[in-house]
Amino acid sequence: MAKREIIEGKLQGNERGYAFLLPSDDRGQDYFIPHSDLKGAMHGDTVLAETTDGQGNRTTARVLKVLERGITELVGTYFNCKSGGFVCPDERKYYNDVFIPFGKGVRAKPGDKVVCKILSYPKKKNPEGIVTKILGRQFDKKAELKSIIHTYKLAETFPKAVFEEADKITPPTKKDFFDRKDFRNVLTMTIDGEDAKDFDDAISIETLSDGNYRLGVHIADVSHYVKRGGKIDEQAFERATSVYFPESVLPMLPEKLCNDVCSLKEGVDRLTLSCVMTVDRTGKVIDYYIAPSVIKSSARMTYTAVQKIIDGDKDVIKKYKSLYKAITLMSELADILIKKRDEQGSINLDVKESVILVDKSGQISVQNAPRDKAHRIIEEFMILANVTVAEYMFYLEKPFVYRVHEKPTEERLENFYLFLNGLGVQYKRKKDQVFPKDFQTILKNAENTPAYTLINRVMLRTMQKAKYTPIGVGHFGLSEKHYCHFTSPIRRYPDLVIHRIIKDFLSGANDLEKQYGEFVFEASKQSSEKERNATEAERAVDDYYKLLFIENYIGEEFEGVVSGVTGFGVFVELNCGVEGLVKIETLKAKRKFIHDDKNYTLSDGKTTYKLGQKVKIKVAGVNITERKAEFVMVNQENRCKTK
Repeated sequence: MAKREIIEGKLQGNERGYAFLLPSDDRGQDYFIPHSDLKGAMHGDTVLAETTDGQGNRTTARVLKVLERGITELVGTYFNCKSGGFVCPDERKYYNDVFIPFGKGVRAKPGDKVVCKILSYPKKKNPEGIVTKILGRQFDKKAELKSIIHTYKLAETFPKAVFEEADKITPPTKKDFFDRKDFRNVLTMTIDGEDAKDFDDAISIETLSDGNYRLGVHIADVSHYVKRGGKIDEQAFERATSVYFPESVLPMLPEKLCNDVCSLKEGVDRLTLSCVMTVDRTGKVIDYYIAPSVIKSSARMTYTAVQKIIDGDKDVIKKYKSLYKAITLMSELADILIKKRDEQGSINLDVKESVILVDKSGQISVQNAPRDKAHRIIEEFMILANVTVAEYMFYLEKPFVYRVHEKPTEERLENFYLFLNGLGVQYKRKKDQVFPKDFQTILKNAENTPAYTLINRVMLRTMQKAKYTPIGVGHFGLSEKHYCHFTSPIRRYPDLVIHRIIKDFLSGANDLEKQYGEFVFEASKQSSEKERNATEAERAVDDYYKLLFIENYIGEEFEGVVSGVTGFGVFVELNCGVEGLVKIETLKAKRKFIHDDKNYTLSDGKTTYKLGQKVKIKVAGVNITERKAEFVMVNQENRCKTK
């Protein structure tokens, strides 16, 4: 019998009633807790748990005590019952309906989307609460979006004090340019999407007499305006990131800053923090400097226009004749940087991402996200600046916020290798260690095989999630020893923090440890948590829009790939990025389907569905309540329920 261990952690629930314990010490391993061992604990709760003897390779635990309730307010749909009503949570991980006694809170009608405050947690009964706000009717688009925003506790507006502080901020004047590097006579440009409004990075480039490149990455100097401890800073810390939805954004900073005073608009003077690098013909940074600066963007370029110039479109080249040489140099240097990262083992996963577009009439379309050269140029230049700044600060041994991506855990790594064995994929395994180049080699060896897409997906599941930390342990995916986020202080709080630290150091401050020693830990923890929350919210909204899109195609057939395999069915992702569930009860089988979670398969002995497999499905319906599209395999019996 294994030695039992007491662990503190947070519960991640499942709609089927069980949960996983995510340890607070971030050990990279989670524990399965069956419903019978939850002892009244629920999704989001912080608990004290004891490890138990699991079955097979599964690590299990049981709850000993609830230390803190994670969810005291939730969003859901109200329904009547004889003794009052119930709120069915939108968050399916919170599997308990909340009982609402008669006369408690705002009066809601059956089918209303409501905000519910939980007042008590009876051990053997449903939680009890009151309705505090009605958001609208179930299935109404505005109400559904508001419910997601409330579920993830995102702020829709700023406090009055933030607007009052922002109103006092004015665009930069000559006195603000003192002691700054002046790049206003240097050709600089921003490159963003067509609909972008906040421009926080600009690029300058030239070749030197020795054939090397001088690349300037100029980042909006938000720290000049947002002072630590001010009302704007308090809100920026609380939000930690901007949250992007298909038709709106919840910004980290008030609009006056992110879309105006800080934004690197074309033809106006703007304050920046610049990282200017001399890069040789192998992609190595042989010299650099970082300095507060001022620029006047020469052009607001789009990815589309830049790509057309790269592709040789004569009309667009003529239109942007003054920028042609610079864009050609950018393309040239990007190729060198891509090759260098490839040689050092950077992992370039080939996993499709989708983008949701909504036209003026409200028509929704879902497309594959572009991965053209124009996007790669900006990606490579931002990575290079992030690496350069991180290395600079690491060797100075000053307080800092790094962006880290740790290597996979031993358990996940072992499962990945077992999976590769099952596919018959050849790989070299180094004893007790793994390097990014090992993963890169696996992908290259599988590039022209049917298993390529499958291996990409499983590799993504194997790797850990990136996070912020004051300890620079490197970035596994990029194969970099040091990395940070320097390039987006308008929308990411860690970038704002490190801008302050860098500028204070450059100005000669000698009390950085006193100022930032503890704060970088607070900022790292807050930013990591808020980033995860924002990512989940963005995914929830995207999934909702995808449902609205695919609802127009009920009864039609599409090709897709198996993107997930579970004991209750198969998830299929269509070429456009929409994902749906094929329920196990809709699959014809002579024998029971068995789920193999090690090899990502569902099989009845005759028919096998596996991750990455190409299939053909029919759209059976959408379930807005559970926010799931429902598919059936073509030629399989349709027993799915629709909305």
